[in-house]
Formats: sequence, structure tokens, C-alpha cells
Amino acid sequence: MNLKRIFGAILTILGIAGLIYVAVLFVNTSGGSKDIKAIVIYSILGLLFFIAGISLVRTTKDES
Repeated sequence: MNLKRIFGAILTILGIAGLIYVAVLFVNTSGGSKDIKAIVIYSILGLLFFIAGISLVRTTKDES
């Protein structure tokens, strides 16, 4: 198992968890009191982790 692939999988899982947290945060807040700053920050971080993890898994060669 390659260390880069494991790190990429961890980043991907963190990104998915962050995006799910943003979705829950967005749904559970009421109409006028949405915390826009937290939603934007968490969505950017989740998307960044997700994209970095996916690209790290895709570009790493599988050498035995």
C-alpha cells in the first residue's frame, strides 16, 4: 500500500465529511439567521480537501 494513496483517501474522507457538515448546517439554520461566514469557510475547506484527495489518489502510480 502506498502512503500517498492512504493520505489521499484520508483527505477525500475529510472533504466529504466537511461537505456533509455544510449541508447539515445549511439545512438546520432558519431563514434569516444563516451563518453565511461559517457555511462559506467550511464549504471551501471541504471542497479543497475533497479535490486534493481525489487528485492525489488519481495521480499516484500503483507500484508493487
